[in-house]
Amino acid sequence: MAAYDLILRNGTLIDGSGATRRMADVAIRGDRIAAVGAPGSLRGDNEIDIAGKVVAPGFIDVHTHDDTALIENPGMAMKASQGVTTVVCGNCGFSAAPFRMKEPVPHNLSLIVKQERFLKATFGEFATLVEDAKPAINGAFLIGHATLRYSSMGNDLKRAASATETAAMREMLDGALADGAIGLSSGLFYPPAAAATTDEVAEVAMPLGKHGGVYTAHMRDEGNDILAAMDETFAIGRRAGAPVVVSHHKCASRANFGRMRETLPKFDQAMKDWPISFDVYPYVAGSTILAKHMLDRADNVMVTWSDAMPSAGGRDLKDIAAELGCTIYEAADRLQPAGAIYWQMSEDDVRKALSHPRAMIGSDGLPLDQHPHPRLWGTFPRVLGHYSRDLGLFPLEDAVRRMTSLSAANFGLSKRGLVREGFYADLCVFDPETVIDTATFEAPVSAALGIALTICNGTTVWQDGKAAGGRGGRVLRLAQMKAEAA
Repeated sequence: MAAYDLILRNGTLIDGSGATRRMADVAIRGDRIAAVGAPGSLRGDNEIDIAGKVVAPGFIDVHTHDDTALIENPGMAMKASQGVTTVVCGNCGFSAAPFRMKEPVPHNLSLIVKQERFLKATFGEFATLVEDAKPAINGAFLIGHATLRYSSMGNDLKRAASATETAAMREMLDGALADGAIGLSSGLFYPPAAAATTDEVAEVAMPLGKHGGVYTAHMRDEGNDILAAMDETFAIGRRAGAPVVVSHHKCASRANFGRMRETLPKFDQAMKDWPISFDVYPYVAGSTILAKHMLDRADNVMVTWSDAMPSAGGRDLKDIAAELGCTIYEAADRLQPAGAIYWQMSEDDVRKALSHPRAMIGSDGLPLDQHPHPRLWGTFPRVLGHYSRDLGLFPLEDAVRRMTSLSAANFGLSKRGLVREGFYADLCVFDPETVIDTATFEAPVSAALGIALTICNGTTVWQDGKAAGGRGGRVLRLAQMKAEAA
């Protein structure tokens, strides 16, 4: 008799491939899936009966800002409670390494770091911090283009980088990829990178082709000029020889509602001759820093945190402005540094983006916010419960595929994203009848319902509505994953 550490008995298997669900037992030995068999065919001393529940691959959150949360909050309850076993960090151009700036930490990096000691000169040093923290779930890390700009240009960022500065950024990226980072992210929308030219980013990105890394982009524009921004993003990826992921695809501001009818066919055309994909979060509101230039594109703005006025967290900007006796623009200045939630998308566009067969799921949650967007705790159960089960936007098998095998393939996360013998034992068990998000804009820190069990690398990290204490997470390094995939 084979010796298994754990058998998940009598579950309905949705294996991540998109294939029709079936009844199966799943056995774990060490950090791997040891066997997948017909109900009753596997035997062991340690079994959990999951009759009536689905066993699926652990979900992969492809768009996060969890870089230092993995260190400060290694239990990662906000993700483990959703069935997430891997987070992709360093998005939108901001990463905690390689950071070599002498000046104080820039405001924009507050998206991912509050403690300067977590900013490291090399990715290798930062990865060691994560590993030493022993997080509950896996982290895969992108290198931020804006962070590279800070490191090579200081605060002199309202211009394109010189050839010497570009070469320095390219060298830092090359070293980080060799140390295990999985790619480069850019955020040309944000002030630290807005002056960067297409040529600058493409030149910095050149090591991606050599190492096999991915290029992700918070595009220069998600509003009126979105089509030109898509062209720029695709061109950078092609020049670097890298797969492209467009981050949190949206058509922002009421003037652009309905433009998914333009952007999705453009994706389809570009995907014919290059590996291109995108991620989506299942909400009509986004969240980032509080910035005056974003106020006019939003129907409503909620402040998520403010160093100048901590009591502002969770309040409507209009109400704060009325209290201060000023305009919302003046209030935004007086609250700095601060973060905000912006209602700026149409529900119809969100549904169209979610339904695209190449759409992955990413939360884009900000774990350091005082009053975070509910997507930090609710994204994946919301897709499973609200959009798949309740609205019937796509079958549950396809919802799981978008969260697992599609994400693993696009980011090169080998041996993850499928329930297969020999794959890592990253698993989620959930009740398909009850799974749903409970986090709201008013009360955003709330664990989902219906997530029965989350297992990462064979270690139980969430069970029966609470953290299970397991710390099975790892830093997923590029070279190691490439070797495993070979």
